[in-house]
Amino acid sequence: MNKSELSGIALIIVSFVLIVYFGYNNYQEKNRLKNDKLELTSQIEHLQQTIEKNNQIIADNEQSKRELENQSTEWQEQINEQLKNNDCANQLVPVSVSNSLYNRAKNLRQPTDTSKSIK
Repeated sequence: MNKSELSGIALIIVSFVLIVYFGYNNYQEKNRLKNDKLELTSQIEHLQQTIEKNNQIIADNEQSKRELENQSTEWQEQINEQLKNNDCANQLVPVSVSNSLYNRAKNLRQPTDTSKSIK
């Protein structure tokens, strides 16, 4: 065999080795990416479940708050009805006490904002 035939064979062998090398690396990278994709998909599903649970907790808390607001209103109406003809109820209450009670009731009755739930 002459020198050019040997270089051609060497070139073919080197090309084959490179093709096998890059093919194997590509196969390994493809498997790694496939595993990463499965792991990320699993994490996304887990996060979606967590979001759904948190949204349900938020909705339950808002419902409880509305129920407490309604209960507070009912109690206030009952108190007002019972004190309607009571002389003691017509006496002035110190400003600091009335402000404190007013602010407490105001905070309890603030509307709930459901637009801020997690999506």
